[in-house]
Amino acid sequence: MSAARFAGRVCVITGAGSGLGRATALRLASEGGHVACLDLALDSARKTVAEIESAGGRAGAWVVDVAEPKAVRAAVDALVADLGRPQVLVNSAGLGKFANSHEMPFEDWARIIGVNLTGTFLMAQAVLPQLLAGGGNIVNIASNAGLMGAPYSAAYCASKGGVVNLTRALADEYLTRGVRVNAVAPGGIATPLQSSFRDLPPGADPSLLGKLRSPLGMATPEEVANLVAYVASDEARYMTGSIVSIDGGITT
Repeated sequence: MSAARFAGRVCVITGAGSGLGRATALRLASEGGHVACLDLALDSARKTVAEIESAGGRAGAWVVDVAEPKAVRAAVDALVADLGRPQVLVNSAGLGKFANSHEMPFEDWARIIGVNLTGTFLMAQAVLPQLLAGGGNIVNIASNAGLMGAPYSAAYCASKGGVVNLTRALADEYLTRGVRVNAVAPGGIATPLQSSFRDLPPGADPSLLGKLRSPLGMATPEEVANLVAYVASDEARYMTGSIVSIDGGITT
């Protein structure tokens, strides 16, 4: 495994057990990063670690529910003790589902907001002292659903819209303190998360979903991970507070 843009850097990635998080972990590790793979599903995170280690890289796996402050703090403390000071944080953990907004259970709303938005904040809050100690950057995974309305997706749109402005707020706050904060906003990605959006709620109008589809189809996790890697690298030194779309032209 050849060292490159992330040689020797500790990179923390949430949702690293599958989908975009896994693809990002593999990509940063392939460029020399020492990767902390965080996921609620520890076995899945360990599989990502095994892939990295089999290619000659260094990585570790930690279980965390990003919506729980104590769990986040414990995971960050543990990975710092094992791998060292983080220089990159990628907030990729996320979930969502379709629902009629007037029928959506509060528990579903709270969980989506808790993981996608609160979890992004809690991870940033826990890792920021490490980044401030010597520089680094955060890449939040937003969505084109955070830049436009989408039917049957009130909680998901609200959470990702929150991630967009959270990114801008943090970028502004830490602009002169050696920490960059950006977001990547994908459209559809061929990942397990897509299965959560397979079932429409009762009475839904499928024609309303047309604006969410690109003639280019869905991105692969690796395509989006390539962009994440660029934004997290020193090549993107002049980027902070940016929301970078990669959605097949949906939000043009």
